[in-house]
Amino acid sequence: MNYQWFPGHMTKAFRMMQENIKLVDLIIELTDARVPKAGRNPDLDAMGKGKARLLLLNKADLADEAVTAQWIAAFTGEGVTPLPFNAKESGSTERVRSAIRETCRERIERDRKRGIVGRPIRAMVAGIPNVGKSTFINRLAARSAAKTGNKPGVTKGKQWISLGKELQLLDTPGVLWPKFEEPGIGRDLAMIGSLNDENLDLTELAAELIILLQQDYPEAVTRRYELSEEPRETALPYAAQRLAEIAEAKNLLKQGGVPDMDRAASLLLEDFRSGRLGRISLERP
Repeated sequence: MNYQWFPGHMTKAFRMMQENIKLVDLIIELTDARVPKAGRNPDLDAMGKGKARLLLLNKADLADEAVTAQWIAAFTGEGVTPLPFNAKESGSTERVRSAIRETCRERIERDRKRGIVGRPIRAMVAGIPNVGKSTFINRLAARSAAKTGNKPGVTKGKQWISLGKELQLLDTPGVLWPKFEEPGIGRDLAMIGSLNDENLDLTELAAELIILLQQDYPEAVTRRYELSEEPRETALPYAAQRLAEIAEAKNLLKQGGVPDMDRAASLLLEDFRSGRLGRISLERP
């Protein structure tokens, strides 16, 4: 399956970000902790050259904790300040605020020497679709300051959000890039819900997810759907068989007792995206 999605509004959104980059001190880039590398738009590096960079591995509560720690170590020293983030975790927002102050320490010190007092840090919040930018902003603001939704494309335009006297955030739409060069990037982004499901064969996508899970988390599907143990196989026929077993286990049947593969696929993907299969990382450094 060809995993590509770059609607016209993303070109417009990226131009808007380029026009506003000169107004900010910092780029807060969100990536999904389950796919930290695939979830980063490479065009942000060129656009943000010379700007302070904070990289949040968002939805860390859904990812394998040990693998996330490996990614934090891998990103350290690459010109960004990496930090895992879980909006549900107590104290997470204060750690982010502290990281923002530390990342912008040079600018704050420069202002102090010039006698500039009280100028807020202005940060652009950027990332791919459905990575949780608006939810992150609302958590940081402790109010519903940005529109949220569990699907890509909820944020349509820019909006400035003031978080007291110290910080102003520019919320931006989720933006992908025109072509995924490395195989597997589009597939992984589709699995976490950053591509438009309406353009995808979800049954094929779910089968590929089963294969990936068998490699690193072989018990995830068996445990969730109470299936029998099977040999560790990674072929598509095995994945199709497993999908049929999920349909039967959850009584997702068509007329005549035929397994409804489409509904089983949707269930599996939703269970993965919501964390009901356990803490899973699809990428390793």
